[in-house]
Amino acid sequence: MSNTHLNDLKAGQSATILAIHIEKGLQHRFSALGLRCGQKIHVLRQGWMQGPLHVQVGMTELMLRRCDARHISVAAIGEAA
Repeated sequence: MSNTHLNDLKAGQSATILAIHIEKGLQHRFSALGLRCGQKIHVLRQGWMQGPLHVQVGMTELMLRRCDARHISVAAIGEAA
């Protein structure tokens, strides 16, 4: 298990959110979407040419800009089989 940022994960990898380092307004929005410390997050796919990340948190799927994903610290827990 290694610490990294969400934007460093590849499609098929999962991680646990450790910290979210963004402005307060975005923290409330992310929390409402399920992005909270301790939550498991799975990268479904990556956008072409450094495009957004398609991720799953619980039963929710969402797209995250890479500039926002860069501010989410995660502990990688492996790759999907």
